[in-house]
Amino acid sequence: MKIRELIEATDAAVLRNIADLDIETEISTDTRTIKKGDFYLPLKGASFDGEKFISQALEKGAVGAFCTNDFETQNGIILKVSDTLEAYLKLANFRRKRLNFTVVAITGSSGKTTTKELVASTLSEKYKTFKTPLNHNNEIGFCQTIFEAPDDTQVLVLEMGMRGLGEIELLSKYSQPDITIISNVGTAHIGRLGSRENIAKAKCEIVKYQRGNVFIAHDDELIKNTVEFSGEKIFYSIKDVKILEKSTHYSKFEYKGNIYELNVGGDYNIENALSAINTGFSLGMHSEEIKQGLKKYAPIEKRWEAVNAGGYEIINDSYNANPESMRAFIDTIFELYSNYVIVLGDMGELGSNEIQYHAELGEYINNHKNLSANTVIISVGNLSKNITDNISKCSALHHKSIEDAVNYIKQNVSKDKKLFLKASRSMKFERIIEELENS
Repeated sequence: MKIRELIEATDAAVLRNIADLDIETEISTDTRTIKKGDFYLPLKGASFDGEKFISQALEKGAVGAFCTNDFETQNGIILKVSDTLEAYLKLANFRRKRLNFTVVAITGSSGKTTTKELVASTLSEKYKTFKTPLNHNNEIGFCQTIFEAPDDTQVLVLEMGMRGLGEIELLSKYSQPDITIISNVGTAHIGRLGSRENIAKAKCEIVKYQRGNVFIAHDDELIKNTVEFSGEKIFYSIKDVKILEKSTHYSKFEYKGNIYELNVGGDYNIENALSAINTGFSLGMHSEEIKQGLKKYAPIEKRWEAVNAGGYEIINDSYNANPESMRAFIDTIFELYSNYVIVLGDMGELGSNEIQYHAELGEYINNHKNLSANTVIISVGNLSKNITDNISKCSALHHKSIEDAVNYIKQNVSKDKKLFLKASRSMKFERIIEELENS
């Protein structure tokens, strides 16, 4: 962007200027990676203040910097704004409007990252598509995605996360989506929001500043009753699908007269794929293009990731966990696999009812129609004890620490059994893999 555009987009006050306002620059928020000619935008957080590093940025060759307080220097262009994060969002919106790509915005209590990957894989068959990297789904991640998108991007697929009311509305305001998707409304973050009704309100904020007329969502009465949107509403469910073939790493199904394939198992993956299918058709794609895009999808790291450690075959799905994703995880294992051990960890951010949610998961497993008496369930952590305490129809063991669980596995689990790992990221279940690799 040109310096002049930085000022225009943010309505910044020019405190000091010694350069041509038409020179082009790139935004940098990190002095560790800043390059000569960049423009420094300092961000603030609970434990850091980027404005303390303005002088360092200028010394490293930055052409200028934003600030919120009067800043005196002999070098560079200094632009004053009231809030640097708001400035970052305004700059991202400026670029979004200038490039005018189609924005597909996705949120949900679970499955939003998988849905993002499926949608991007599908749309890439026809359009130059860029997507939110990894799970950079907050305000800063949104801005980074906008600036990393190549100039020739035709479709931008954005993942939107939230921890409270108003956060997705903010992302909607600056991204101005053309198509919005809500994968589901569950109990993730219920500890912060108090009820599924409030979670639905937070998720449905995604349409607040939508400029396009297509809304795609899971067929959930709570979503239907909460969303305020006058455009076309498309609702989907696994009930709309005829499953033709399923295995551990493959799904074949019929939806609205077309047959699709996925190189992953699990009904929840099929359901997430319905978002991608409907998005593709909404953007004028042919069914063959959509089929090819879905078939090219591959899971990302820590999402149903197949690894080998210490001679054990492992399926690692420890990217995140909540009651809904845990149940889907269990359903898939019980239906498609045999000769396994399941290792479950704590689910985070479930609020005052966290013990109840863990206990209910245990009851769900214990009463599952496909539960085998030969199944082994290991829980790790504090809250997860409530899972195994409520399982009586198969072997259910609890360990307080990852080290204890790994020792048990080494001593008691034969290497012909497949290990399945699922927990919230805070449990750091990748350490189980590391410990087994080092055995």
